[in-house]
Amino acid sequence: MLRSLVGSEMCIRDRAAAHPTEAPLPPMHWKLQDKAREAGLFNFFLPEVCGLSNLEYAPIQEILGACPEANQAMNCMAPDTGNMEVLAKYGNDHQKKQWLEPLLAGKIRSAFAMTEPGVASSDATNISTRIERHGDEYVINGHKWYISGAIRPECKVFVLLGKSSDSGPRHKQHSMILVPRDAAGVDILRPLALFGHEHDHAEIIFKNVRVPATNMLLGEGRGFEIAQGRLGPGRIHHCMRTIGQAETALGAIVHRVKNRTAFGSVLASKETILERIAEARMELTMCRALCYNCLLYTSDAADEEDSVDLGGRRIIKKKK
Repeated sequence: MLRSLVGSEMCIRDRAAAHPTEAPLPPMHWKLQDKAREAGLFNFFLPEVCGLSNLEYAPIQEILGACPEANQAMNCMAPDTGNMEVLAKYGNDHQKKQWLEPLLAGKIRSAFAMTEPGVASSDATNISTRIERHGDEYVINGHKWYISGAIRPECKVFVLLGKSSDSGPRHKQHSMILVPRDAAGVDILRPLALFGHEHDHAEIIFKNVRVPATNMLLGEGRGFEIAQGRLGPGRIHHCMRTIGQAETALGAIVHRVKNRTAFGSVLASKETILERIAEARMELTMCRALCYNCLLYTSDAADEEDSVDLGGRRIIKKKK
């Protein structure tokens, strides 16, 4: 059912559609979303909702990776999946009611505001956007960029990582807070380009943005704790989607070499080409196996083990 729905109706990349930075999602998106929901193919990524473990979800992500539009129709698209996981695991009842419920229903979208132009954001301890407590509010000041999804009109909330303290351990100086996209002081400057193509990645200024103190996630200084809970499953999701795209590319290559003739014979009869295809197949199979291996050893079933063999390295685990 999943493959049939994805292949027959959700691969719309070749059809005309408005540029995502200029227009809301087309009406066809909402029709496909309704169809996916009716078929029970919705919110696969969240175990608390769908009942699937990350290991069981991995092959589904490979299928969806081959057709990115299916991720949106089935409400399994980044960055919303990670943000919904954050709200489900660390949000309070009010935050879940206000933001998680409409996100799970696919009615709104979200963005994760972390990366900054002024620092090497791959080291998140460098993040310098300020989150300061003023009475019953937090005031946010900072400059973010390449914030995926923020350009889209459906985006209604940011999960923002910022610095809330200058003292204490380095990994307890940052916090995550919910910032409505339409809050006063949020200035979305422009869409940013990747490889020359503008998409929905935004450059944003936060100037004296005030949000209620209740928008803080989990508590001050808990940003890195939340980030690890968010990034763990997300890394595997991205890997499996990429494997799905690679499988599509490999399938296209195989089709071409079977149907293309050069120098008197089909390309599929040429030894060098067969060698390259074989190498690609082995590497893809290896990558898939490594992802499954990682998921196996990070699943609940492995929690009781003292150590695990991960990619050929022995990892000693702390007992609970």
